[in-house]
Amino acid sequence: MRVLVTGATGRLGRVAVPRLRDEGFTLRAVSRRSRTGDGVDWVAADLATGAGLAEAVAGVDAVLHLASSPNRRTHDIDVLGTRRLAVAAGHAGVRHLVFVSIVGVDRVPLGYYRHKLAAEQVVAAGPVPWSVLRATQFPQFLEGLLGGASRLGPVIGDRAVLAQPVDPAEVADRLAVLLLAGPSNRVEDFGGPEVLRFDEAARAWLAARRVRRPLLPIRIPGRLGRELRAGGLTTTATPTGARTWADHLADTYGGTGGR
Repeated sequence: MRVLVTGATGRLGRVAVPRLRDEGFTLRAVSRRSRTGDGVDWVAADLATGAGLAEAVAGVDAVLHLASSPNRRTHDIDVLGTRRLAVAAGHAGVRHLVFVSIVGVDRVPLGYYRHKLAAEQVVAAGPVPWSVLRATQFPQFLEGLLGGASRLGPVIGDRAVLAQPVDPAEVADRLAVLLLAGPSNRVEDFGGPEVLRFDEAARAWLAARRVRRPLLPIRIPGRLGRELRAGGLTTTATPTGARTWADHLADTYGGTGGR
């Protein structure tokens, strides 16, 4: 199967590309600048302008759309860029478009999530048969949040917020399954093996780093806080990943201390 991968240099893309290549997929990877390596055919294309997309999708069987821009030009890239990609893929006769989204985009009132939900709708309304995989948060993202929350010393956060970290490699494996299965024309959730409260995740993270810091609880107000505490970022869908937060911490820090 010949697969075009957008977002191939992102966190998930850097894991997905070698795993798909090792599974026998023939890969073409998109970058905004010319590059080589990783055993794939690199092409230059830009979702924000559409430049190079027609050439990128020519001759492929499926598109794995991982590209996203949460911090700038999100509407141009995530929504309009997805539309440009879907239209180009339709013209090229691509048979399957797999889009990666986030668990909670339909529940949690964040601007970035609204754009991801709009992009899902673009895919579903587009000319190419499709599948959407919503994944929960990666452990690296959770670590980044904890690092930001502890910049002033104490770890500051809403202790009742729920998260369900999932390993990017396991998401990549699930994407391989979806590509082989063909278009489902539906949205599927995929999460990690356990749901953690913020304070549980924070204490394990501190113990793994052998750092003593207090937890300073705050309560996120409004609908955002209610949805996060009610599990808006989690899913009960199966199958799930197998690697836990403790596994990630052990790999990163050589042990989880108190866990």
